[in-house]
Amino acid sequence: MGFIKEFKEFAMKGNVMDMAVGVIIGGAFGKIVTSLVNDILMPIIGQVTGNVSFVDLFVNFSGGSAKTLAAAQEAGDTVLAYGQFIQNILDFIIVAFCIFLMIKGMNKLKKEKPAEPEAPKGPTQEELLAEIRDLLKNK
Repeated sequence: MGFIKEFKEFAMKGNVMDMAVGVIIGGAFGKIVTSLVNDILMPIIGQVTGNVSFVDLFVNFSGGSAKTLAAAQEAGDTVLAYGQFIQNILDFIIVAFCIFLMIKGMNKLKKEKPAEPEAPKGPTQEELLAEIRDLLKNK
């Protein structure tokens, strides 16, 4: 019974709940970024590169004559799908950039702490030495 109680305490802690919300929102955010890449950016990049689809860039080790990666995989050919790797790198860079912008924006929204007042400046070392000298003179 102690194990269940301990697990319940762990699961209900704020950090675990925050992490769960983050994972759910992250999954939805991933779908949005994937759509941004596949549906908006890749067609533009394809136009610039002469309608090259990164996903269809592959090396066929089986010697087949498939024109697309899907056709080669369907035929059972052994392929090196380096285009999919390039696509995944682009997805990662875009996700990382979006997260960077989001965190940067959130940091701007945080309240800035008021600057702490400077401590009053006391006398300098020279002033203290001069004061000690004057006190010794007066004795």
